[in-house]
Amino acid sequence: MTTMEQRSNQNTVQQQDDEETQHGPFPVEQLQAAGIASVDVKKLRDAGLCTVEGVAYTPRKDLLQIKGISDAKVDKIVEAASKLVPLGFTSASQLHAQRQEIIQITSGSRELDKVLEGGIETGSITELYGEFRSGKTQLCHTLCVTCQLPMDQGGGEGKAMYIDAEGTFRPQRLLQIADRFGLNGADVLENVAYARAYNTDHQSRLLLEAASMMVETRFALMIVDSATALYRTDFSGRGELSARQMHLAKFLRSLQKLADEVMTTQ
Repeated sequence: MTTMEQRSNQNTVQQQDDEETQHGPFPVEQLQAAGIASVDVKKLRDAGLCTVEGVAYTPRKDLLQIKGISDAKVDKIVEAASKLVPLGFTSASQLHAQRQEIIQITSGSRELDKVLEGGIETGSITELYGEFRSGKTQLCHTLCVTCQLPMDQGGGEGKAMYIDAEGTFRPQRLLQIADRFGLNGADVLENVAYARAYNTDHQSRLLLEAASMMVETRFALMIVDSATALYRTDFSGRGELSARQMHLAKFLRSLQKLADEVMTTQ
């Protein structure tokens, strides 16, 4: 093989790698190529901003709260992030094309999938509510398995993340569901990242850890069961109603922001 052919092959491989990178979230380290110092990039990651999208979606005042990041550095970081992540207007046709790529994960029930028009949509928050013992946690366990299925079977070909606030997660139930779908039980368990949340602050901190994990590995689904349980005990009475609502709203906004950053597509 000649030197020219070798260079041509290297360029082709690099172009393919670049195309693959553009389909997923940009790791925050890519800001270094835009002139951001590695020390400042590390500060962003330590603050829970693991992707360029996360930096671009974060309000300026929140970036200023990061220790060691000055006004001038924030302006430079925001400018660099905005060059990698489009933040302006786009056409409805482009948005339609993007939404065509969104994956819908089967619930395991054909009738429920019909109601949901295909299944649970990735890149968004889906709220499950109902009376005690109505099957909410059961559906969450099923989704932990179905999200690992191939896309042509209604899956997302990704891992699942489970934040358990009530102690209701049961690995043995996953094994039973995996057997139903013909999947290897050991592999299914290995592909579910589990964490128990003990208070509302801990529940919010787990999202920061989740963001770091999602940059490294493809996760198709995150489950929080339940998102509001700990708020009923950590905040009590009308005197703490405002603080509770603000804390919960911030948690839900962080959850949606994470979904926007690492939205699973085809």
